[in-house]
Amino acid sequence: MSKAFKLPDLGEGIHEGEVLAVLVTVGQEVSEGDIILEVETDKAAVEIPSPYTGTVNQIFVKPGDVVKVGDVMMTFSNGKQAAVEDADKPRKIPAEPPPVEAAGAEAPSPKEGPVPASPATRRVARELGVDLRQVPPSGPAGLVTAEDVRAFADKGKAAFEAPEEPSTPAAMTADVQPSTISVPPLPDFSKWGAVERVPFRSIRRATARQMSLAWSKIPHVTTQDAIDITRLEAFRQKHKAEIEAIGGKLTLTVFALKAVATALKAYPNFNATLDTQASEIIIKQYYHIGVAVNTDSGLIVPVVRDVDRKSIKELSVELNELVQRTRERKTKLDELQGGTFTITNAGAMGGGFFSPIINYPEVAILGMGQGRLQPAVMRKGDDGYEVVPRLIMPIVLCIDHRVLDGANAIAFLRVVIDSLEDPDELLMSMI
Repeated sequence: MSKAFKLPDLGEGIHEGEVLAVLVTVGQEVSEGDIILEVETDKAAVEIPSPYTGTVNQIFVKPGDVVKVGDVMMTFSNGKQAAVEDADKPRKIPAEPPPVEAAGAEAPSPKEGPVPASPATRRVARELGVDLRQVPPSGPAGLVTAEDVRAFADKGKAAFEAPEEPSTPAAMTADVQPSTISVPPLPDFSKWGAVERVPFRSIRRATARQMSLAWSKIPHVTTQDAIDITRLEAFRQKHKAEIEAIGGKLTLTVFALKAVATALKAYPNFNATLDTQASEIIIKQYYHIGVAVNTDSGLIVPVVRDVDRKSIKELSVELNELVQRTRERKTKLDELQGGTFTITNAGAMGGGFFSPIINYPEVAILGMGQGRLQPAVMRKGDDGYEVVPRLIMPIVLCIDHRVLDGANAIAFLRVVIDSLEDPDELLMSMI
């Protein structure tokens, strides 16, 4: 019997992907869990495991194809899902399915097609009486893990149901919903000369969607200042070799991560999201900071978690590894999610002052420019001044004016500036 394999739901609003590699051929024998495809989404490159044990019968995709969730990518003959394990051993009687906690709540609709999961995960599901089709996956390419199954069994189905959308107050709707402007058709540019059409997809298209959303929803206000990083750069050079010896890279962004975490704790409204539907500000009690990374495919923002709990050494190693994986498109989806604030450093490419766009649904973003030697007026003794060369770095903070005001931005930025201008007091104990 032939079994069709469709592109599974990859989660987080991802509806399509570009096929990078087909790792099997027609007639090849595969086992459940073997990697059969590599697909690039607008968030990451992911490996797709086979949900079947059987023979590859037909392959309908090739590298470069764009496939949507639910598209049939290949078929298997004699496909067997959930291999029988230890058939000669006594099996536990499956427990009753987890009860639905909310009275009258309906169970979520089962997913169509096979559910990617390992044999061990399927065994756990059988023992707990859990239907894999109803378990939200956390693994790559929609793979259901044993932890997903146990969490589903512990919390019950009601915890995974989509909450009912609260009604939007009329006044709030009128205030925050932008008017819709129709886009006129483009002219025929070939009338004036030769043109080339390049596919607009993957990261570039995801960036366009995210920036359009942020710009249309968030009223941006930008505050600019400059930091004297002369002492910080001396501090960085002093400890750079020590950090590199343990596999890290002591960049200015590493110090900015710690400075921002300090400022977020002092001003928690910057670590927030505005819920316009509920008319509430959601203040997060964790500090997961995104770092914009420039790649050959476009800008990607991986997230460094729990920055406030990590030392400069730990952050130097973690950020260096995260940036490398991001540029190689080897980050996992969960490494690109859950950010509460974003830092973007244009200084590495020679950039100066600029106005970054807030990474929706966050409420602020910090931008850093290149530190350059400039003449600065410094106090000399008690009754005089002198002009000396100092390393000055431009810094910008962009805020969501619905949640924050200019005075908030100035105070927040002052904490960041003071932290970076005095690294000895703030950071020496962390090296």
